[in-house]
Amino acid sequence: MLGSGARAAKPSFVSYISPEEVHVKEPIEKEVNPHLLPGELLLCEASMVYKYIQEDGSNRGTYGKLVCTNFKIAFLDDSASDDNELQFKNKIVGENDITLQCVDQIYGVYDEKKKLLTGQLRKYPEKLIIYCKDLRVFNFCLRYTKEEEVKRIVSGILHHSQTPKLLKRLFLFSYASAAPKNTDGRNQTVMFDTLEDWRDELERTKGNVKYKVVTTNEGYRVSEKLPLYFVVPICVSEESILKYEGRGIPIWCWSCHNGAALLKMSAFPKEQDDITSQTQKAFLDGIYKTISKPPYELLKMDDLSSSLPSLQDIQTAYTKFKQLFLIDNSTDFWATDVKWFSLLESTSWLEIIRRVLKKAIEVAECLERQQTNVLLIEESATDLCCVISSLVQVMMDSYSRTKSGFQSLIQKEWVIGGHGFLDRCNHLHKSDKEEAPVFLLLLNCVWQLVQQYPPAFEFTETYLTVLSDSLYVPIFSTFFFNSQHQKDTSASGESLKTQSGPFRFLTVWDWSVQFDPKAQAFLNNPFYAEKPKPDKSQRKTARFKHQRQLSLPLTQAKPSMKRGFFREETDHLIKNILGKRIGKFINSSDELPNSFREFYDSWHSKPVDYHGLLLPRIDGPEIKVWAQRYLRWIPEAQLHGGGTIATTAKILDLMEEVQRLQEKMDEERSQAVSGDVHSVPTLRNSARLSSLFPFALLQRQSIKPALPTSTWKDLEDEDDLVKRDDEFVDLSSDMS
Repeated sequence: MLGSGARAAKPSFVSYISPEEVHVKEPIEKEVNPHLLPGELLLCEASMVYKYIQEDGSNRGTYGKLVCTNFKIAFLDDSASDDNELQFKNKIVGENDITLQCVDQIYGVYDEKKKLLTGQLRKYPEKLIIYCKDLRVFNFCLRYTKEEEVKRIVSGILHHSQTPKLLKRLFLFSYASAAPKNTDGRNQTVMFDTLEDWRDELERTKGNVKYKVVTTNEGYRVSEKLPLYFVVPICVSEESILKYEGRGIPIWCWSCHNGAALLKMSAFPKEQDDITSQTQKAFLDGIYKTISKPPYELLKMDDLSSSLPSLQDIQTAYTKFKQLFLIDNSTDFWATDVKWFSLLESTSWLEIIRRVLKKAIEVAECLERQQTNVLLIEESATDLCCVISSLVQVMMDSYSRTKSGFQSLIQKEWVIGGHGFLDRCNHLHKSDKEEAPVFLLLLNCVWQLVQQYPPAFEFTETYLTVLSDSLYVPIFSTFFFNSQHQKDTSASGESLKTQSGPFRFLTVWDWSVQFDPKAQAFLNNPFYAEKPKPDKSQRKTARFKHQRQLSLPLTQAKPSMKRGFFREETDHLIKNILGKRIGKFINSSDELPNSFREFYDSWHSKPVDYHGLLLPRIDGPEIKVWAQRYLRWIPEAQLHGGGTIATTAKILDLMEEVQRLQEKMDEERSQAVSGDVHSVPTLRNSARLSSLFPFALLQRQSIKPALPTSTWKDLEDEDDLVKRDDEFVDLSSDMS
């Protein structure tokens, strides 16, 4: 990563800067000050800092000022970006800004050796490398910075981004107290913080016949982990809810059109004395018997802690996975590219995604075909329960595939449902043991559906990408509390007596805070197949249309063998490697039970109803890497003028041409349609776009591989290359 050579002889080591060898932008002469948000304070700064251009193999870069505030780390120079190029500009976090919550790890370089920086430093580095949770990598040279400034900036960055802090020390509170009290721009998103929101949801899903909203937890007298309002079966009494602080109580998530419901339950602790265990078992037996009788459907229980990977397994897999994309230079990229599939498989991240999707399909089968209630059980019912219940609703309820519907779903299952964002994202840096990318796992699973069935979703993969980025922007309360109780007590001060306290937090669903209307257009899918309004005479049949696959003959659908990852335009050699390697990569066909396989194959053998049930393809190479999120900062992975965006640009050109024809034919009709067309992003000069647009443009330099393409001819044939790759992986495993 750092190159080699002695410092006295103009080495290739990246910290050495020579005007004869590199193109260096001169130090800025005019004073450049950071743009500060309300409540943001400048804590420390350092001048004459040299920022390397990450994607260039040389030492190219620019001088500027490195600053640290109570909100972000920012690099300031006098370069001005072309506003015409930056069609997708974030108004809160700039290109060279890193929020303190987005910092993952910080390394220092001492005499060409890289060392992880923690705690108090005795010696300060000559170079600083910041790895971000959104997978950006920043390289700063401090060799020409004054020694005192180096000490202040390095110590300040380490202290404010890596050390444990109190909740009230988050910038979220500084911003909320200083920012103008604007109206809450939640759009059509249902927040599920009122009794009416839950009643409306019950009515929308026709679940109000068998289920009721309870107010037992008002004032949080049952549990601080439960929301103020939630839904339970009508037969469940208030005494039962109070008995074990909400544990052992089936809580309603969603109702299917046939009456079957998806429920979740917080399990009792496993380590209990015999008397307590027997009492709790008797209590659970009574609950199960009550909700298994008419008018309720049969009940199937699923303990997710035993059927899905643990949170520790998920964290371990993602930690390995993200390392594949934290790349400093072109040489490292091409060095690891030869063994890409072996490295990818060894992380198990895509296998975890496949297992989660498979579990969601199993639940959908119970609800849809077997008309059985499903009760998801987990220790707290706020992690994997949130993932599975959300995925099932995205697959079965077309409303959850609209932007407002998906946002309402996140509010219901995650924010109000009590997912511990604060702990799982480790925003306070208190305990690495609690950290796990559970919400990111959901977004990865939803992305699989979005890329497999684009017309079924009103939002785009860009929407999912910026939503994942928003996890680390502490001006929104959405992802910075563990529960509704924690948010309410923090917002109102020391007690719950005043619900409208001094803090009024923003919600992430007000996208106008981060993006202007032109940029927001990239969050909306111009090819979304909007649900037609059926005639009254056809309303009944339209409602059950998506059950068609259950009565049709079973025929195995041949999966479409799309090339995955970023190798879509590779030569014959790489295609053969893909074919040989993928056989070992997530082979799920033999694992699936017969009933599941029948349901899965039956659905995939028929045309897709974009407003009905959607089942993801989970066999082998169908599970792909979310390229836009994970590869957007790696220039070598981009297809200039190619990829999905090239196809999109062509289709949008055709749409514009059709629009012009419509305007000529019917002026009245054109006025009615014009509003939608103007919301479509304009993609001019599509040849200058990258496959990872809108996060990458062709304004960056093209980089040649460190390993020339011609050297592939000198290697063995494809079989030998694959064999050597496997032997290398086995040897590495033995050594470790």
